Amino acid sequence: MSDARVLGISYHLPPTVETLEDLKRQYPEWPLEKTFEESGIRSRHIAPPGVTATDLGFEAALKLLRRELVSAEEIDFLIFCTQMPDHFLPSGACLVQHRLGLRKQVGAVGMDLGCSGFVYGLALSKALIVSGMAENVLLVVADTVTQAVHPRDRTTRVLFGDGAAAALVGATDSGPGRIGQFVVGTDGKGAASLTIPAGAFRTPRSQETAKEQTDDAGCTRSANHLFMDGTAVFTFAITVVPRVIRELLQSANLRAEDIDYYVYHQANKFMLEQLAHRSKVPPNKLALAMEDVGNTSSASIPITIQKYVEQRKIVAGSRLVLVGFGVGFSWAACEMTWG
Repeated sequence: MSDARVLGISYHLPPTVETLEDLKRQYPEWPLEKTFEESGIRSRHIAPPGVTATDLGFEAALKLLRRELVSAEEIDFLIFCTQMPDHFLPSGACLVQHRLGLRKQVGAVGMDLGCSGFVYGLALSKALIVSGMAENVLLVVADTVTQAVHPRDRTTRVLFGDGAAAALVGATDSGPGRIGQFVVGTDGKGAASLTIPAGAFRTPRSQETAKEQTDDAGCTRSANHLFMDGTAVFTFAITVVPRVIRELLQSANLRAEDIDYYVYHQANKFMLEQLAHRSKVPPNKLALAMEDVGNTSSASIPITIQKYVEQRKIVAGSRLVLVGFGVGFSWAACEMTWG
């Protein structure tokens, strides 16, 4: 029975960049002095109007296919993950399959997940390979969260950026690379803490949902925009993530010191440092790569991995723990060896 490994990762960011200096000029009354210190985010990439998650995902996947790790004809399955779809239907997976020119015998399926989406996608990719249904899976994650952010909501505008990543997951019988154990979970009672309340069939957009309100912190938004209860999300993460890492290491029979890098969803620097402290992760093993991209939702983990690969921090044989957590609430963690 074959195991699975990540053969390679590519990412794509839209060219438009918005910096903290841009926001200072636009909103001089915003208290942005400590924003970089706390968030670790200095700038973010913004998708222009009309550019969607499938556009970004297509570009990331095309970069990966051009590396010819395997031929396009050898791809058996495409998984596309986004929470910012082009349409209610069809699935963005079908659109990406067609634009890439993949063969019609490819299975294509969409996933509606955010911050934990990449790790969940790895779990599904491995399951397809171990079951014998596929030998090569193209996993594409993309989000254009900024298109749902109200421009005067500083709790979200200073954090979120747009981006996409693609990973090729292939079958392996030997070699250094391997996707190992997973720990996953869901707590849907936290759904209202990170949400876009209106826009689908439960609450269609209307004149009522478009009414703007300003909260006690001076942040403006409507029900059509992204809402984040930062305190609730932080409490969830700080409660769940350290426990998940302990469970993962125990199930994989690994010690904390066996891991070279812990790659968390890049929510913000302060949160990740607190999570690492509670999990006794040394600062030099905490992967951080949000400074010039922001929080890119499902794409943040693979973007971070690839940046560290490009910097030759992650090399063949590096042991990684990946932890996605957030919207849902949902979480997923896995351990893997880079190869």
